[in-house]
Amino acid sequence: VWTGDVPNEAIEVYEVLSNAHRAAFEEVAPGVACEDIDLAARRVITDAGYGDYFIHRTGHGIGVDAHEDPYMVAGNTEALAVGHCFSIEPGIYLPGRFGFRLEDCLAAAENGPDSFTSSNRALVSVMA
Repeated sequence: VWTGDVPNEAIEVYEVLSNAHRAAFEEVAPGVACEDIDLAARRVITDAGYGDYFIHRTGHGIGVDAHEDPYMVAGNTEALAVGHCFSIEPGIYLPGRFGFRLEDCLAAAENGPDSFTSSNRALVSVMA
């Protein structure tokens, strides 16, 4: 959500973030390495010139704790298994200007991702 008129730069960044989120989501399948989920999102953001502004992992497991294994981060070669529940939440943060994070929770299912989130992901402007 953006308060007031959305600047063109914010629209552009949100579109990149949305594409990164979708790329990570589409990568989800049993047997895929967790780091590949991170790489899918990171590649879109980096290719658009915002790589230095994606300063955290793409996601983390959810279950008993709010943040737990498996972590969607470079270096985690653990393969997704059916039933792994986790977040996909890439973000772009432009210091002193604005930042966005787009988050969904999902499970790895036999045929790919099974999202728990059904909210509208469009950038919405509201008046203050």
